[in-house]
Amino acid sequence: MRSTGSRYRVFTDKQWARIEPLLPSNSGRRGHPFGDSRRIVEGIAYRFRTGIPWRDLPRDEFGPWQTVWKRHRRYAGDGTWDRVLTQILAEADAAGKIDWAVSIDATIARAHQHATNTTRPEQDTGAGSNHKNLPWQEIEPPGHGIGRSRGGLTTKIHQAVDGHGRPLGMIVTGGQRNDGAMLIEVLAQIHVPRLGRGRPRTRPDAVLADRAYATGVIRGELRRRAIKAVIPDKRDQAAARKRRGRHGGRPPALDAEAYKGRNVVERFFALAKQWRGIATRYDKLAITYRAGVTLCAILTWQRLLGDTP
Repeated sequence: MRSTGSRYRVFTDKQWARIEPLLPSNSGRRGHPFGDSRRIVEGIAYRFRTGIPWRDLPRDEFGPWQTVWKRHRRYAGDGTWDRVLTQILAEADAAGKIDWAVSIDATIARAHQHATNTTRPEQDTGAGSNHKNLPWQEIEPPGHGIGRSRGGLTTKIHQAVDGHGRPLGMIVTGGQRNDGAMLIEVLAQIHVPRLGRGRPRTRPDAVLADRAYATGVIRGELRRRAIKAVIPDKRDQAAARKRRGRHGGRPPALDAEAYKGRNVVERFFALAKQWRGIATRYDKLAITYRAGVTLCAILTWQRLLGDTP
């Protein structure tokens, strides 16, 4: 195998040694094991970092672009990258490196014309009800997670990060999808197994979010799950309560000091969007686009775990 130049690499030897055992060892056909896995995975990462078309991948560095694309499509569809991230999260949690004060927000990515030449319903609702019983990555959402918002055809990444801004779970929807409507589904993506005995951790200590998530339904759901809500009240809700006087009820409590930490989710978005293939969506399929975000998340956690030179 030709050695991939350092200019094209994102994985150190130590990082690759951590994830290689977690990748499928064969293509599913007897006698046809996968080959050049590192070379191909570096090609996947390079494509998302640069945002170039798959056909323009340097053949001398990564081999045929068709091979790189097919491997990425398979890993996206069978949940390979999600399993790798889950294992890394389990190791981080065992080392006490996850801060369970979770921040949630969403960011918009403009959909390039190469991503939008597919048949879509007029009003894509993103992650729909058919997602409730199957893993997200196994289902392509209605309209491929592309919707029409003020910015045109866009995709929205709904992201949950820990208190240090490290990603825990995400969902991709159409750009017009309301942030608050997706909070419960984003929380459902948090699944951190124990390395030893015990049930996986799925419930954060607190949820930090902006006013887009300030609804009675969300506050009630977080209260039911014994999760502290650190969400400021909407101004119109506060004004209506004030007009009603003593009949307006008490305003929801807000830990102002804890809320100062909500910006860590914005920091992750800024980091992820340094990859041009994430900042602008070029992928026709939502699951392949989301897989790129997941790969970026894996590298973020590996840096934290000390897998750097």
